[in-house]
Order: sequence, then C-alpha cells, then structure tokens
Amino acid sequence: MFPETILYIVIAVVISLIISVFMYGYKSRYTGNLRWLFGALRFVTLFSILLLLINPKFKSETYTVVKPQLPIVLDNSSSITELGQTENVAQVLNALENSETLNERFDVSYFQFGNGFTAFDSLSFLENNTNISKAFSSINELYETNGVPLLLVSDGNQTLGEDYEFATRSLKGPVYPVILGDSTKYTDLKIQQLNTNRYAFLKNKFPVEAVLVYSGTGTKQSQFVINQGNAIVHREMVSFNEQDNTKTVSITLPASSVGLQRYTAQIVPLSDEKNKVNNLKRFAVEVIDQATNVLIVSKVLHPDLGMLKKAITTNEQRTVTFKKPSEAASVLNDYQLIILYQPDGTFSSVYQEIAKLNKNTFVIAGEFSDWNFINNAQELYTKEVTNQKENVSARLNLNYGTFAIDPIGFSDFPPLKSQFGELNVMVPHETILEQTVDGFGSGSPMLATIELNGTRHAIWDGEGLWKWRAQSYLRAKSFEEFDEFLGKMVQYLASNKRRSRLEVSSETFYYNNNPLKISAQYFDKNFVFDNRASVSISVVNTESKQRQVFPLLLKNNYYEVDLGSLDSGEYSYTVSVKDEEVARSGSFTILEFDIEKQFLNANISKLNRLASKTDGASFFPSEINSLIDTLVNDDSYRATQKSEQKVVPLIDWKYLLGLITLCLALEWFIRKYNGLI
Repeated sequence: MFPETILYIVIAVVISLIISVFMYGYKSRYTGNLRWLFGALRFVTLFSILLLLINPKFKSETYTVVKPQLPIVLDNSSSITELGQTENVAQVLNALENSETLNERFDVSYFQFGNGFTAFDSLSFLENNTNISKAFSSINELYETNGVPLLLVSDGNQTLGEDYEFATRSLKGPVYPVILGDSTKYTDLKIQQLNTNRYAFLKNKFPVEAVLVYSGTGTKQSQFVINQGNAIVHREMVSFNEQDNTKTVSITLPASSVGLQRYTAQIVPLSDEKNKVNNLKRFAVEVIDQATNVLIVSKVLHPDLGMLKKAITTNEQRTVTFKKPSEAASVLNDYQLIILYQPDGTFSSVYQEIAKLNKNTFVIAGEFSDWNFINNAQELYTKEVTNQKENVSARLNLNYGTFAIDPIGFSDFPPLKSQFGELNVMVPHETILEQTVDGFGSGSPMLATIELNGTRHAIWDGEGLWKWRAQSYLRAKSFEEFDEFLGKMVQYLASNKRRSRLEVSSETFYYNNNPLKISAQYFDKNFVFDNRASVSISVVNTESKQRQVFPLLLKNNYYEVDLGSLDSGEYSYTVSVKDEEVARSGSFTILEFDIEKQFLNANISKLNRLASKTDGASFFPSEINSLIDTLVNDDSYRATQKSEQKVVPLIDWKYLLGLITLCLALEWFIRKYNGLI
C-alpha cells in the first residue's frame, strides 16, 4: 500500500472519531449504552464513507516460470515418401514426444508444412510442394522473442517459395535440421528445368529451353527427345562428365495447328539410373490464331509506360506498341485497344479517328493531362479544371460486377498524382476504384468502366501506377496479382463480346502441382451481380466418364471453386445456377507433373549451410538422442521467472456501500425502537 494512502486512512479515522465523539460524547442527550452504540455506528458510517472516497489500493505481485520455446516443423511433402523416409520421421517424432527431459526443459510446439504451414495434426506425406521459406516466415511471426531454436525435420528439397537458405535472415534463433535422407551419390540424368511459352501464335515458332543435369562419375552420352503424341519433333545427342555436368538445350518448335498441343520432353535414362521419373517432363502450349494488339499513345516519357507493357505482356497473347500522337492516328485500326496516356491537345487527330472507327479506349490521366482538351474531345466524362495538383488514394468498390476483381490491397498502395477536382462520368458506368483523400472518400471515381453503343471505355484518373505494381510485389513477393488485375482490364476493354448473365473464367490447361481454380460471375436480369445465387460446377473426366459436382463459393464479387483434388487428365465442365436456365460449358486438361519425385537425395549440403549460418547444428534421424542432449544441455536455453504486478483495490466498494447502509439502518431502527424518532 502506498504511504500517502496510509496517511489518508489515519486522517479519516481521526476525523470520523472526532465527529462521532462530538455528536454523542459532548453534551449528548443520550445516556448509557445508547450513547456508545450510536457513537460506534456513526463512526463506522463516517469512516466507511471516507474510506470509499480514498479507495485504498495495494500492489499484488505473482511469479510464474516460463520455459524456453521450441517449435518443431515437420516436412509433410510427398518427397519424404519417395526417399523412403516415412519411418524415420515416425521415429524422430516418437523420440521427441517421449523425451521427458526435452519436454520438461522446453515448451514444445509441433507444426507441419508442404504447400503451406499449419499446426501439426497428422502426417500424410501427400503435399505436392515443399515451401520451407513459408515455414520460416510463419515461425518468425509466431515467435517474436529472440533466440528461439527451431527444429526442422526435412529432406531440404524445396520446390516452392523463396530460397530458404537466404530466408534465414528473418529468423531470430538457431536452426537444427534433422536430415531425412542419405548422402549416397547415385548416377542420375534429369531435366532440371524446362521453360516454354504458355501460348503461341499459329504459323509461328515458340521456344523451348531445357536444363539437363548429370550426377555421377565418368563420361556419359544420352539423347534428348521431344515427342508430340507418337511423333518425334526433336532429337539430339548430349554428353556429360563430372566437370561438364550441365547442358542447356534451346530449340524452337513450329505452331502448326490451333488448340492445345501436348508434348513430352525426355532425356533417355542410363542403364544404371535409380530414379527415372525425373528424366521426363510433360508440357503443353496453346496455339491461338489471333493476338490482342494494344496501342499505347503517349507524348511524355514516364515509368508508367514501361509498367503497362510489362504487366500487359505477361500474357503472351497480347502485344504492346508505343506511338506518339502524331504517328498513331493512321494505324488505330490495327489494334483492339487504344490506351491514351495523359492526353492533351496533340491527341486531337487520335480522338477524331477513334470516333470514326468506334474503338475501345483506356484513358489514364495525371498531372500532365489537359482536361480542357479532354472535356471537349469526348462526351463520356468531364473534370473541372483548377490547375492544382493533389495526391489521391483508392478504395475498391466491392460491388463492382462487370468482371471479377481480387482485393490486392488497393487502399494500402501509395497515393497517385492527379489534378484537383471532381471527375463526373455522364453516362451509365461502374466504378472499380473510388478516390479517397487522407482516408476520406471524395465522391469521385478514380477508375471506372463504361459500355456504350457497342464500345467499351475506361478512365483512370491518377498517374504513378508503377508504384502500385512495385508495392504489390513487396506485399505478395510477386507481380502476379497486379498484372492479373490489369490483364482483366485489358481483356475486358479489348473485346466487344456481348455480356452474358453467367461469365466463367478458366484456363485451357493446368499443371497438377499448381492451384486449379475456376471462377464465375452471375448477374440478374438487370445485369447486377447476384450474391445470393447457388452456383455449381459439374466436372466429367472424358476418359473414365466419372462425374463430380462441386459448389462455387462466394468470394467478394465472384464465385470460385478449387479443383485441386482432381487427378491429371482431360475434363469437360458445366457451370450452372440453381433454378435458372443459365449455364456455361468448357473443357480443360490437367497435365501430370510431380515435382516431388524429382529428387534422389536429401539436400544435405544446403541443410548444413543453413545450420552453420544460424549457429545451429545438423543431425540425422539416428542421432536424434544427441540432438535432444545438445538442446537440453545448452545453458543459453533457460527457463525464466516472470513477475506480474497488479494494483488492486483493498476493499470492494460494494461491501462498503452495504456496510454504510447497514449502519444507518441499524441506527434508525434502534432510534425507532426506543421512541427517539
């Protein structure tokens, strides 16, 4: 209790005593026991009231012992089965769970990883990817204190994510790898990597690049062969030795027919090879007979222009050409979409030709745009001219229904530069991004789309889009999210296809180790997105005729289904809406590729470097007891005593109020009983 509080209590006692003595001890009209009784009750009442006002507190301190934390992450990928390590994992797990000394010394937590990272439940070894860096980043988020050791039970073969050897910079403690696999070096030929375009244009050629790797002793020769069905489209001899153990084969193949073209690349196995699965890779190329040609017209040089080309051409079906306004008017008819970047008076002839040809447009305005000219050049939208600049941010309109948009963190992106004033769209339109200033909506659209008289248009009022793409990369470690968003914009604007009440988005082919997602949008008769519909997809394997039905789940302004459970093969599908005569059909192919079967050994050297970099140590399953002893005997991992200090009231105010009420009531009843009232 605080010293000043004790002083206040003493003063309260003195004051209560003085008042009580004065009232009932000095010239009191009461005599005998009544005087003492009334004085005592009045003293208790007054002291309780003063005590209630003082509200004395005291410190309560409790002590708890906190064990050092020990997260254990287990590899649940299928490569563990391929390397024959499932029994070793079970033995390691059993030894860790049953070690009394380890569990007494540490607060042990178990996790598992493959494609993602989850709390430990049970190991199936069916995950088709290994993302060790994801496990590291998740552990770093869960355990914020420094010096937390990490036990990694894995073969060290990663197929997804950032290189985990460099991801250790985010870890705060040592890593102790338990290496699943041996160091035996087998003779092996494999296709380490195969690169090709996803799309090719009819009557053109597309490149194929294969990285071939040899592991073994002596000089070996083999053939690299590419088949299309039963036909051999390429064959060449390759030779390897211990020093020259990597070959890169680069060829071009003709795109002679439209549609999905399937190929098989193979390095012919050696007679003494143990793993022949990694000698073969299947790939596919979709051959199309038409490309989307996009023209960007700009008078200024700006980083946004390079960003637009990068983002648009990530889809190889699209090409981007740059022209100055003086050069563009004569070639507009060669392009499906015209992007006008920061138009001014020099764009006059371009706007006139666009009106004649009924071309689709995408206007991006900024601080160099001439809104006096833009307002007069078209009749879709206007903006008041103030010649003042401002920084504007964006907020996604979740009710936008023209096409599906994922929320990729628009509100967290850096502000764009714009001219001050309200943008008024004077024709029916839909807003994708709403403009905000300092977190408050301005009532003005930043990005809107328009459909009018068979043409499609968009206006984006803000420059500096290159910053958004960079921020998207920092957020997702990939440009894919932002490029996909911009790609959907271009796909919508480059087409004049009549809008359907049910729009389905899918790929022609998927690899079975990648996500397989199909999305759809359903609109009511007024073409307003309907989020109450029951949408399902019926998938039929064209070979086995097996039919499966999956529901599509609502996700923002579209429906989506993940078909990752399907086996490789060819499928047809029908997306339908319950109680509505609306459906869309299509087909896709799942190509077999199990990257987890490409490994012969554990990546021992990399796991050893990982342990060395983090001041840990690596062990094999047979050395698990040594690992436990190392952790238990390490004095840097000690239990700590944690104290918690609380300041709590000495007396509950409810009891004091009750005591005051009781004293006053007793005094009243005694007075009444003795006829003093």
